[in-house]
Amino acid sequence: MTIGTAKPSVDEMQGVMHYFIDNKSIEEIYNIGEYEKEAIALLENLFTKHQTLILVGGSGLYINAIINGLDEFEEIPTSIRDFLTTKYNELGITFLQEELKLRDPNYFAEVDINNPQRIMRALEYCMHTNKLFSESRTKQKKQRPFNSIPILINTSREKLYDRINKRVDIMIENGLVEEVKSLIPYKHLNALNTVGYKEIFQYFENTLTLKEATDLIKQNSRRYAKRQLTWFNNQGDFETFEPHDLDKIKAYINIIIENT
Repeated sequence: MTIGTAKPSVDEMQGVMHYFIDNKSIEEIYNIGEYEKEAIALLENLFTKHQTLILVGGSGLYINAIINGLDEFEEIPTSIRDFLTTKYNELGITFLQEELKLRDPNYFAEVDINNPQRIMRALEYCMHTNKLFSESRTKQKKQRPFNSIPILINTSREKLYDRINKRVDIMIENGLVEEVKSLIPYKHLNALNTVGYKEIFQYFENTLTLKEATDLIKQNSRRYAKRQLTWFNNQGDFETFEPHDLDKIKAYINIIIENT
């Protein structure tokens, strides 16, 4: 999964060490709890060598896991995940959505209902504890041995959507269709039920034309970006800059560091 994930190229990574890229197989089950543990362990090691590190990403949930930490949950039997995965493979995401809406309507109203991993995580908790996942989160921040400087890089909605549309066109030109074709044997995996892959699978299933699939990727990408921005805007502590404001970003970071 290279083109569809917009993974940094080898040239782009020259001179800067990157982590958590090509570190997992698409066949592995990996959740945000595991990410938090692995990332914090890595940070503890890296901070012995560097004063400043850069965390880059679009998913607010994963960023929040590093900055503030996740709530601790008791271990859930793998049999529950196996049951939900089987049902998901047999009946699709609609089954998970309806089950979550029944068991925890409050969380259903706020979660990304097109993300099977997050729905399953909530359902696992509900089924194992008979409690509401929406009431399980304390939202208490964990103490971290480092300070964070939250920065949001954004632009006008018109420019953002134009960049997203052009980015999808470039992905198609760079061989996204061929990449997805090579992954058809794995299309049942959760990792491939994601924007950029699921739409092209529909093209190969003859339910969409290539143009329709491409347009749908653009639409779903714009919707995902809108949800991301809603999350960031609700945090209230992200300083916002335009993509070309590199000098302003560096100056802002330096001021914060000097006064910390």
